[in-house]
Amino acid sequence: MLESNLKQLEQLVGNLLQDNKSLLERNESLVEELQALKDENETLQLSALEQEELQGQTAARIQALVELASAGQSSEAALNQ
Repeated sequence: MLESNLKQLEQLVGNLLQDNKSLLERNESLVEELQALKDENETLQLSALEQEELQGQTAARIQALVELASAGQSSEAALNQ
């Protein structure tokens, strides 16, 4: 009986070691995937900031053109009076 219990215990320990190995490999894979996602997130955030900056510059240029056009219309109206 002791022999069968030892065999069963060896089998259980073997199963636990195999499960542990599989979990360690899966954990390593998840850590790598997490790092890749963090890198991608950082890239996307930087891109969003750049787009915001470009949008602000474009809005400022449009505003300047609108003001220039408005000033031109005011001058033209004054000349026509």
